[in-house]
This record gives sequence, structure tokens and C-alpha cells, in this order.
Amino acid sequence: MTIITKLILIAALILSIILPFGYFLIGERNKKRYKRTLGVNVFFFFGACVVAAIMMFSATPALASEATTPISASLTGGSSATGLGYLAAALSTGLSCVGGGIAVASAASAALGAISEDSSALGKSLIFVGLAEGVCLYGLIISFMILGKL
Repeated sequence: MTIITKLILIAALILSIILPFGYFLIGERNKKRYKRTLGVNVFFFFGACVVAAIMMFSATPALASEATTPISASLTGGSSATGLGYLAAALSTGLSCVGGGIAVASAASAALGAISEDSSALGKSLIFVGLAEGVCLYGLIISFMILGKL
């Protein structure tokens, strides 16, 4: 990967953080502004994913011809299967944490409502919130299992 492509990826990632946040801070708060901010955020996220995928799958032939032994293959970074394994581990952790966050948000708000009406429901509600947090741990365990196979 050349230095120009690395700089482009770094710039895209920095802009994907700064621009939506800056756009959100400017102007009055209304529903249209939130939708535009979400749209800009999604655009830059998938743009950075496309740039990273192009860089990941465009291997130089010099590295492929040098990697004839297993030792040199491990030193040069391996194959695309290794990269896809790392991507799978990251996705399993990231998506399970997003799902766990959504589950905790709904379970915790319902638990607070139940506790405010009846304080004896605290134990039961903590169990449900804990089960929702367990989804994140399952994703982390799966990513460790994937990384163990690489």
C-alpha cells in the first residue's frame, strides 16, 4: 500500500468523524437537521468501507510472488483469507455490541418504569438487563474463536 493511499484512507476516516459532528453542531435543532446528519454519517461510513475494501483487495503482484514459503507469507501479511477473518471477527464484535446496546436501551427503560411503580421488581429487571448485555459478550467470544483459527 503506497503512502498516498494510506493518507487518503486516513483523511477519509478523519472527515467521516469531523464533518457529521460539525454539521450537527451548526444551526438550529430540528428533525430535518438530524436526518441530514445521519445521511452524511452513513455516506462517509460506507465511503470509508468502500475505500478500505478497494485497498484490501488490490494486492500488488510483487508481494504475491515473494510469498512462496509459509514464513515469508506470514511476514508479508498473509492472504486475503486472513484479512477476511479479521473482518469477520470485527463484524461479530461490532454488530453484537450494537444489538446489545439496542436491547439494553429498551430493557433498561422498561426496567426503570417498572421499578418506579414497584420497587420489588428490581431483581427481575436487573436479570433482563444482564441478559441483554450478554449478547455483547457472545459476540466477543465468537470473535476470539475466529481469531484463534487464523
